[in-house]
Amino acid sequence: MKILIIEDEQVLAESIKSYFKANDVLCEIAHTIEQSLDKIGIYEYDCILLDLMLPDGNGFDILSELKKQGKTEGVIIISAKETLETRIEGFNLGADDYLTKPFHLSELLVRIQALVRRKNFKGNNSIEFNELEIDVLAKSVSVKGKKIDVTKKEIDLLLYLIGNKNRVLSKSAIAEHLSGDMADMLDNHDFVYAHIKNLKKKLSEAGCDDYIKTVYGLGYKWQND
Repeated sequence: MKILIIEDEQVLAESIKSYFKANDVLCEIAHTIEQSLDKIGIYEYDCILLDLMLPDGNGFDILSELKKQGKTEGVIIISAKETLETRIEGFNLGADDYLTKPFHLSELLVRIQALVRRKNFKGNNSIEFNELEIDVLAKSVSVKGKKIDVTKKEIDLLLYLIGNKNRVLSKSAIAEHLSGDMADMLDNHDFVYAHIKNLKKKLSEAGCDDYIKTVYGLGYKWQND
């Protein structure tokens, strides 16, 4: 899971990032509207945490831009500003949730997980695909009822593929999902091929059909055919 934290309070942003990293969530940070729009224009996220009071404008401008670009990322507003009018405006502009500062990081994480499940997996904690089952909270994978040994990155990759079923995902998109903007610093995306190869092998050896299809020259997709 990859999220973007849009927050000008550096200590708070780093605190959220540190807590989420310990819970296997990949985080990127933007402190201004300009930085946020640059990242949103280049990368895709599972969820965006949005502060409203930013040094170069109002966070609502980011919501408006997301709507204009047809972006589908889930958005949770995190703000010290709590009025009914502010909440209503945020929801009308496309926000999915609203959390008032100060808040517990554990609650924020639960809200993000719930939002991503609603958007990608109809709110389910257990994802079933024929003989394959993924327990999102326990971070475990089973084939025909038998658990298999997979890494955290492989589970993240598996959920990303299934969440985008029948959609071709480029190597760069997968690299960004697994490594964030660090992917830009890599000479190549060979590690994506390695993760795909290892995941396919583990699923196949456990008796799972081959749902991960290579679309030559384009990338990979999860397909049931």
